[in-house]
Amino acid sequence: MNANRHENSGPSRTQQITLRGPAELADALPFMLGFHPTDSVVLVGLHGEQGRFGGRVRLGIPSSPREWASTADHLAECLVEGGARSGARPDGVVVFLCQDPAPGETGRHVMERLRPFSQRLRTACGALDIPVYEVICISDGLYFSYCCPDARCCPPDGTPLALSGTTVMAATAAYAGMQVRGTLRDMEARLKPAGGPEEEEQRAALDAAAASIVPRILEGSEEQGRVNVREETLRLAREILRRFANPKPPKSPKFPETAMSPETAMSPETRAASKAPKPSVNTANPPGVTIPGRTLADTSERDAADDALITPEEAATLILGLQDRVTRDRAAEWMEGWEGTAALRLWRVLARRCVTPYQEHAAAPLTLVGWTAWSTGDEPTARVALGLALGADPEYVFAQLLHQACNEGLDPESLRSCLRSERDSRTASEQIAPASSRRVRMRAPHRQGTRSALGRAGRQTGTRDRRAAAGVRPGGPAADRPGNGSPRHGGQRGSRSGR
Repeated sequence: MNANRHENSGPSRTQQITLRGPAELADALPFMLGFHPTDSVVLVGLHGEQGRFGGRVRLGIPSSPREWASTADHLAECLVEGGARSGARPDGVVVFLCQDPAPGETGRHVMERLRPFSQRLRTACGALDIPVYEVICISDGLYFSYCCPDARCCPPDGTPLALSGTTVMAATAAYAGMQVRGTLRDMEARLKPAGGPEEEEQRAALDAAAASIVPRILEGSEEQGRVNVREETLRLAREILRRFANPKPPKSPKFPETAMSPETAMSPETRAASKAPKPSVNTANPPGVTIPGRTLADTSERDAADDALITPEEAATLILGLQDRVTRDRAAEWMEGWEGTAALRLWRVLARRCVTPYQEHAAAPLTLVGWTAWSTGDEPTARVALGLALGADPEYVFAQLLHQACNEGLDPESLRSCLRSERDSRTASEQIAPASSRRVRMRAPHRQGTRSALGRAGRQTGTRDRRAAAGVRPGGPAADRPGNGSPRHGGQRGSRSGR
């Protein structure tokens, strides 16, 4: 549950489909969000006479009824403000309340327990002159309508949800290539420590890494210690990226070693997608429709395989190293192609390794999960990861900026372009510096005036190299200017915490 952050997105640009009645609305909800919302309240804005879906706001249902009034007001305001920023204030609202029964409860018990919350949501939207056309509760495989008085279509004991993959909405989503990535609970579980005996080993590795790395950062002369740790962290991360892209099977006659270039290697997700049939409304299990049991088993196996590729000591080194803002920003450059696929898996592993009492350290890898997922077009995963990052550290600036940009439907290409420019600039500086050093050695026997001039040029080159290594702060001033060809170096400005 994401109880602290809302999710908001602009009007859908996907293929349109007409929905009629509570049954089709309940069936459409997972496709609108990209996952099955568990323990969530969702507000969907409607626009125009046809009731076109627009902005969406999701929040975890507060456990205390005393928070329901303030939560309802906050959600209604967020929906209106988000629509106003995009120039389309909603003309109406549909509300969904999704919660599994507690032990001893039934779906109807959940519906009745949440009825005061549903009424408060209707009142909050009405106070902003936005009518609520429907309020639906989804629980225990049933849906209930708080607004429909007709027991023939909406009986008090609820109506079973449609079988997954059998509705018009599911067929349309499959044809359009839309995906539902399981439940929100499953998505969050992939980014949290799983518990078990391995946690103690990882905790010991984090303690040892902190004792070794932190003094080097703080006690080094003229930032040299920090720079050394930064380069070591990035070097190890690159090595593990190649490990993800080209895993080596066990050495045995049955499984001989094979070589594969990182550019052509594919993750299990990419490989499965490449072999999947083209979207078709006639397939038994159309793409875009998940089978929860199979999906959960597949992702668990893939995550376990990824965990096995990184030792506790390597994970601890990377987690501590990514607490440096510049290191994290340079790691964010792995956002496309095989690097983006491998990096997303790596950041997931690191998020799962942030065991107690290092939960706050998860903000960095979780933010990188969110950025990489958003950059590669997976907005639902990006929102979930960024929400968890802000839960780990509500003041994490990079996560705040990305969360807002993702929820407002901005194009990540402006930030991708900025990161590419920074990477190219740094690479060019690193290539020029060795050439300058060679010229100094070749001319050293000449007269003193030339030697002094070359010495000054060498110092200037080194200064440029240091400035380039500082990196651009993602989400900073340069990221707000699409097409700006001159990247600006963020340094530590704009964030007292350096985040």
